Amino acid sequence: MLMTKLKPLLLACFLLSACAHAPVNRAVQPDAGDQAQTSQPEAPPEETSEAPPEESRMVLPDVSLSSGVLYQYLLSEIAAQRGDGKVAVDGSLDLAKTTRDPRLAMRAANIALKFGQPDKAAEAFRIWSETDPSSMTAKRMLSSVLLHIGKIDQAQNELAGLLKADEKHVAQNFLQIYQMLASYPDQAAALKLMRELAQPYPRVAEAHWAVSQLAHASGNGELALKEAQRARDLRPEWNMAVSLEAMLLLKKDPQRSLDLLHDYLSSHPDSHEIRMQYARELLDQKQFKAAREQFRYMADRNPDNPEFTYAIALISLQLNDLDSAETELKQSLSKGKKDQGAVLYYLGQLSEAKKSDDDAIAYYRRIRDGDFLVPAQIRTAYLLGKQGHLAEARQVLHEIQPADDQQRAKLAMIEAQLLREASQFDEAYQVLDQALKKQPEDIDLLYETAMMADKIGKPGVFEKLMRKLIRIKPDYAQAYNALGYGMLERNEHIPEAMQLVEKALQLDPNDPSIMDSVGWGYYRSGKLDESIKMLRRAYAGDANPEIAAHLGEVLWMRGDKDEAKKIWQDSLKNNPGNEPLQAVIRKFDP
Repeated sequence: MLMTKLKPLLLACFLLSACAHAPVNRAVQPDAGDQAQTSQPEAPPEETSEAPPEESRMVLPDVSLSSGVLYQYLLSEIAAQRGDGKVAVDGSLDLAKTTRDPRLAMRAANIALKFGQPDKAAEAFRIWSETDPSSMTAKRMLSSVLLHIGKIDQAQNELAGLLKADEKHVAQNFLQIYQMLASYPDQAAALKLMRELAQPYPRVAEAHWAVSQLAHASGNGELALKEAQRARDLRPEWNMAVSLEAMLLLKKDPQRSLDLLHDYLSSHPDSHEIRMQYARELLDQKQFKAAREQFRYMADRNPDNPEFTYAIALISLQLNDLDSAETELKQSLSKGKKDQGAVLYYLGQLSEAKKSDDDAIAYYRRIRDGDFLVPAQIRTAYLLGKQGHLAEARQVLHEIQPADDQQRAKLAMIEAQLLREASQFDEAYQVLDQALKKQPEDIDLLYETAMMADKIGKPGVFEKLMRKLIRIKPDYAQAYNALGYGMLERNEHIPEAMQLVEKALQLDPNDPSIMDSVGWGYYRSGKLDESIKMLRRAYAGDANPEIAAHLGEVLWMRGDKDEAKKIWQDSLKNNPGNEPLQAVIRKFDP
């Protein structure tokens, strides 16, 4: 039998040379010196023909490339290619155990991960780590897989050894270890492990930062803030420490959080990540003018970036600075913002606010696709209906391709609303009725169709649909209220009507419209004092003209005519065109 040494050149044709890495998750992008990577046990290392930097330091075993070794290697490789996980994993792992070659162990680990066998991957990584003690990658991967399979105590021992063996990179290693522990299911156990690992390194800011992150995830806010502050004390120039402390302070003391970020920017004005965090926190605290100034600062230094201009425009809209918002939106559009539909939509909204409906329609019609297409089509239909172009408005709605049944029902209700506003009540009912036949148990369609049936004088249909709605959704307060109030208005079945509106009030005790119904029910029942008491509560919660009409009528009937007149006249000043209120006034005080 021909025997020869197992040469690195031959193995390089077959073996993995490096493990895959993934960046540490963090609130802000760190400076170059802070970057760290960690292995992902869920995915196999990426194969490459290049040798890892650590391989040059490997002490390779004196193993002969016998026909048996070669056969076993090829067998596991072919099995891996054909998807035979058992043969591939067992064969490659046995080969690693037999040869004690770190490169074969690396390959065995890769195959085990590929076929979802982390226990055997851990065995292979341990062989790699033992046979190549200088490989920090092997130690990291072993620790990561041990965590993945729940062997946290073993992982802790490996991680402690990694930190001790690689003290030159201890800071980066703490960031990598945090990444491993961030997704560990038992966050309390992960925090305990990290605190024990960090104890020998009290002067390493990254260790305190990692403890802070895990304490926050575990719900220990006090420890999280304390550790974040310690990390910043040790490295006051480190943006990740500042970012974390500011984030933790935000709920407890928002102004301190803002002050911390502001102070950091005073000495580090070019820290884009911190400035972005500062701008967003200002927005969260509704300090819109200050937030806009921060976005303008970033826009001035990134003149070709349309996103900053767009953000400034949205803040200007929030401030009701419509002229500035329009200018900024147009600038964002000219700079080539990717989502131009959003910009066009807000330009349409601005035009509506300025009463320029034709301009608004023109902007909306420029939107061809994306998330803002359907909202733009709906606004177009509304504006066309407002201008009296009802047929064109309906055509726009009919051209919309609904994404689901919910949107289909919404479009039908919008079309019915346009018809109702045009006083085409029968046609509105037909639209709703047709939609309801396709979606007979849609809550909103049932309610709207019932109300429209009542509007056009179909009390039987109204009652049938409302009772069906109550059966489907027995906690729907407005259904009880509408059904009961309909009976009260027709002065029919008063005891049942009172049961219905009182049930509605029980379900939603703070709704003024339901209080109004109950008060009106007391009036129909001859209980004037109780009626006035309830109607006063309703009017205090919502001084709308219908409640004013009811309250005034009951006061008038009790003899309090001056107060009734005052309530009516006050409401009429605020609602000069309200016909039901005017009708009540004409009825009692011609």
